Amino acid sequence: MKPIIRTETPQDYAAIAEVNTLAFGQENEAKLIEAIRHSDRYIPELALVAEIDNLIVGQILFSYIDLVDKETIKVLGLAPMAVRPQFQNQGIGSALVKAGLEIAAAKQEALVIVLGHPHFYSRFGFQPSVVYEIESPFPVPEDVFMAKPLTSFQEKSKGKVVYPSAFNEV
Repeated sequence: MKPIIRTETPQDYAAIAEVNTLAFGQENEAKLIEAIRHSDRYIPELALVAEIDNLIVGQILFSYIDLVDKETIKVLGLAPMAVRPQFQNQGIGSALVKAGLEIAAAKQEALVIVLGHPHFYSRFGFQPSVVYEIESPFPVPEDVFMAKPLTSFQEKSKGKVVYPSAFNEV
């Protein structure tokens, strides 16, 4: 069954927290979403849910993070993205990523950064961030810290990624 993808509403918050807790086996991501919602980095039109038969089965959040070089620019961080375990491997995560990237491109955003599974995210055009001279703030393998340029990307968009304090809890 194809999910309905839409922006989150306050009535969805408890279900979104539940999806993340079930998907990740902990509450850190649910707490992260809450912290981002209460920050100046929250982008309501890029906080999406997937719904089947009035049940929230998946969620994705894109929020602003910083790319610091000679100047600091705001780029998008994709985190977290979660699907209820019994609905995983059915294309719901892919539908959420595609919908979010379309909205981000329409908003003229320059770049999306994600820390995730290369096999999954490479399908959407993500490549290791080092390809774009973008440095991860975390000591992780190069292939899991990825970037995807969007329509307004400029070659000067490089440097080190700095996540807002909301991410310190994860």
